[in-house]
Amino acid sequence: MSSWITKHQLRRAVRRRLLSLGFRRTSDGYSLPSELTKDQVRELHRPSRRALHAAHRGFIGERTFALLRHFADGREINPKGVRPELVEVVPGTEESELFRLATLLWSVPVSGGFGRRLRFLVRDRQNGKLIGVFALGDPVFNLGARDMWVGWTAADRAKRLVHTMDAYVVGAVPPYAQLIAGKLVAALMTSQQVLKAYERKYLGSTSVIEGVEHRARLVLLTTTSALGRSSLYNRLAIPDGPQFIRLGATKGFGHFHLSGSLFELMRDYLRQTKHPYASGNRFGMGPNWKLRVARAALEAVGFDSAVLLRHGVEREVYGIPLARNWREILQGTQERVYSQSKPANDIAEFCRERWLVPRSLRDPTYLRVTRASIRQLLVNGTPLVTLPVQEVEARMPVLNTAAAP
Repeated sequence: MSSWITKHQLRRAVRRRLLSLGFRRTSDGYSLPSELTKDQVRELHRPSRRALHAAHRGFIGERTFALLRHFADGREINPKGVRPELVEVVPGTEESELFRLATLLWSVPVSGGFGRRLRFLVRDRQNGKLIGVFALGDPVFNLGARDMWVGWTAADRAKRLVHTMDAYVVGAVPPYAQLIAGKLVAALMTSQQVLKAYERKYLGSTSVIEGVEHRARLVLLTTTSALGRSSLYNRLAIPDGPQFIRLGATKGFGHFHLSGSLFELMRDYLRQTKHPYASGNRFGMGPNWKLRVARAALEAVGFDSAVLLRHGVEREVYGIPLARNWREILQGTQERVYSQSKPANDIAEFCRERWLVPRSLRDPTYLRVTRASIRQLLVNGTPLVTLPVQEVEARMPVLNTAAAP
């Protein structure tokens, strides 16, 4: 059972967290410097990443050794021979465990998604190894940049949001990450194979909450950058197919800087006062439960939650239309969908020649990645996937001294 926490103890814990992350005291609360580097944003996610790694410590210790065989050594990759295949993840399988392990390499912790969910591994047929992963889930209800771009009224959005999904996990794992294979993974989200998986799983299904049969075709994906300006989605377009369109940026409002042990303290405080938000994120409560917990706890101990939750770290918002008449579908003026998705093989061929092969010729860093180095990253809880190439290269000689698994 949790120990009793007082109002003053929680206030001190909040202050310590903010100051440790570089927030500065201002006349109306705390704020971050206006311009942050990607390394500074990664540092802001340190507490939540550390908490996530601690929560998965048993899984990492028990399953990393067995699952590492799915990761490639750099020298097992022929960039010209990369042939990706999509593997849909089924809960309770080894593929599900591999997806979980791969996301623990991310610099920014990922959520488990909510509502409708599709998860995929991207494997390389040439060697059977993991290239990367992606996951699609229900989109957030309020996303200003998206809604303005679509031209939605509140009523339109309520009726037709079901035609969209959000990519909440996207990325490549080492050593494919060093070949810019993250762009390949992102592009494959738009493939015909993903649309078929969506229709097989959800078209004609009945919503658990509303009890309504879904007849909505998927015509739009959205996603947001992890670290400010996105190098992953920037200028990503499939010839005669989908393109990633920058819609704007989020408002820099959220709770990630209050996560981990501090979030649990806030829950403990609410639990002591028998606040309903403390009981957990039950199915149907939506994706904003943690935000509601943070707001309620901050207000309860005398903080202005509107100030402290406005961290100022903006994330780019991208829209990826999957149909030529996506806007007409979302505005309700047409019903028949004219898809512009491409087969996964066509997408892979383009991405391989556009990014993977040229990067391999310019920068051989990927050759220095080993399964032993990946294992060290997992055991130490050090993210690698989104580090700059120069920093990856600087780390690899040290990491490669570890014994092979």
